[in-house]
Amino acid sequence: MKFILYAHAVLLACVVSANAVAQNYPNRTVRMIVPVSAGGVTDVFARTLAQGFNEAWGPYFIVDNRPGAGGMIGSELVARAAADGYTLLMAYTSHVTNPSLWAQLPYDTQRDFAPVAMIATVPSVLIVHPSLPVYSVRELIAFARRRPHELDYASSGVGTAAHLAAVLFTQRAGLFLTHVPYKGGSPAVYELVGGQVSIMFGSLTTAHQHIRSGRVRALAVTSRKRNPAAPRVPTVEEAGVPDYEALAWFALFAPAHTPGLVINKLSSEVDAMLNRRELRERFLAQGAELAPSSPGELADRVRSEIVKWRNVIRTAGIEPMKN
Repeated sequence: MKFILYAHAVLLACVVSANAVAQNYPNRTVRMIVPVSAGGVTDVFARTLAQGFNEAWGPYFIVDNRPGAGGMIGSELVARAAADGYTLLMAYTSHVTNPSLWAQLPYDTQRDFAPVAMIATVPSVLIVHPSLPVYSVRELIAFARRRPHELDYASSGVGTAAHLAAVLFTQRAGLFLTHVPYKGGSPAVYELVGGQVSIMFGSLTTAHQHIRSGRVRALAVTSRKRNPAAPRVPTVEEAGVPDYEALAWFALFAPAHTPGLVINKLSSEVDAMLNRRELRERFLAQGAELAPSSPGELADRVRSEIVKWRNVIRTAGIEPMKN
């Protein structure tokens, strides 16, 4: 009986302690690790979130850019951090593609991170140089099938969201195109504008000005639904390619074993934040579609997308890179 009473007392003390931790969180600096350089969409989203957290809870959240190795340097830092909620990761699409693109990761993508919340998705846009005599996805497919291996497409680099969007497109449409990778999205777009390449799946934000000026032609977006930033542009699936979706996405993670009450507090605040008009407008200005989710829903998405992109990458014969 004494042992049972003691066990109950210990359990009650743990519950009270966990509640106190959650109620007092945060009470010191929280580092939000961004595994890419400052200035890109991932960084913009992280800084928008950090500002929202600071407005709600006080000036504790800071953004810490740790770029390199396709996002692995920053991700490993979070995977090895204390599981207390004071080190977070603003992850992007590479979180689910890296397990297939690299021969070895310094962490386990599913085991070493605790999902917090999905933030947003951003579609790519299929654009072509105006010299290409096609005005729809169906026309592009027909044109490319008559010229296997003759057309090329640009990307922002091997294994990037833009590259994999194109790979998925060629697989679903049965095309043979030549990949021309560049060091970033902007150089790739400029080469397309200049006519050095014919096709590209690019960032809607980066390509928008060139679409409006007529320097490139938009054929489709890669989301399931049309994007509010380009409502007249059909989706790839709508334009005739079945079972097609390729999105860049952005989500918040913590180290594995971070207390559930802290995870839930963060997740609830993200959900509230994404319902504030001024923050929503900042995300939408980047061509994003808000996609708030529970930690469990984010965990399911990570699992399913790891499988999806593993199949795409292996079917394409893309060899895993060595560290």
